[in-house]
Amino acid sequence: MTEDVYCDLPTGIRVCYREEGEPQGVPLLLVAGLGLDLTAWPRAMLDGLLEQGFRVVRFDNRDTGHSTRVDAAPPGLLRQLVARPPRGAYRLEDMADDADGLLEHLGIARAHVVGMSMGGMIGQTLAATHPGRVATLTSIFSTTGERRVGQPARSTLLRMAKRPARTVEQWTGRHLSMLDHIGSRAYPYDEAIERAWAAEVWERGGGPARAAGVARQIGAIQASGDRTAALRAITAPTLVIHGDVDRMVHPSGGRATATAIPGARHVEIAGMSHHLAPELIKRLVDLIAETAELDRTR
Repeated sequence: MTEDVYCDLPTGIRVCYREEGEPQGVPLLLVAGLGLDLTAWPRAMLDGLLEQGFRVVRFDNRDTGHSTRVDAAPPGLLRQLVARPPRGAYRLEDMADDADGLLEHLGIARAHVVGMSMGGMIGQTLAATHPGRVATLTSIFSTTGERRVGQPARSTLLRMAKRPARTVEQWTGRHLSMLDHIGSRAYPYDEAIERAWAAEVWERGGGPARAAGVARQIGAIQASGDRTAALRAITAPTLVIHGDVDRMVHPSGGRATATAIPGARHVEIAGMSHHLAPELIKRLVDLIAETAELDRTR
């Protein structure tokens, strides 16, 4: 199904999700990044995973898309810049619990988990706190929370510190401008696809209201701190993918993640940035499928 479906968790969080593939397919959960909803996964990537025989589940994290907007004041820009989340902010563990609850709702005992950026952090946390739920983990351009690694470039932070967009035109322009900054010359983006996606995510995210959710998600990352010790407990076969020209999450974040997780495979792709570029999709799908095969050999 490609339409939105809803799952009400015991915690009071409502999760919006979509599911594609045969019911008997191998379950695979996609976890999106900061401020991104379930539409952030490129159609070509979804089709590639479906061709591999996966039953693909993707969802809106809390505070994005059509999932629950948390009733709490978002941290202001100063708090975000100095990494001081509000008292009582939810954490990555809570977001991982949302993912676990969705899988329970769907009757999926174990799934291959693929997360990008903040979604990689959520996937890592899910694998550490709910080890029986995660068959394999693929963490794409993510990090450990250790403040000496994986930090955005100063130029990226300056762009992120701008006042939130107020119109879809302003949001679309900023999205394309950010891609020009964090994107890759080796693997360029498709402007028509990105324009269409930006308009859709603006609408699904509630327009100007989406900024508060992004701020609360930043608070969740900061409230969770350094997760390196927890990552050492992960037992699922793990693949860590990162680009060597990533200005949003420095490549040191990927290297630290792979070092922290026992036996993790680290693939650093030359020329890849913080974007699932069209020319990289087939390679990413193949790497995910290869990692999933490791579960069958255990």
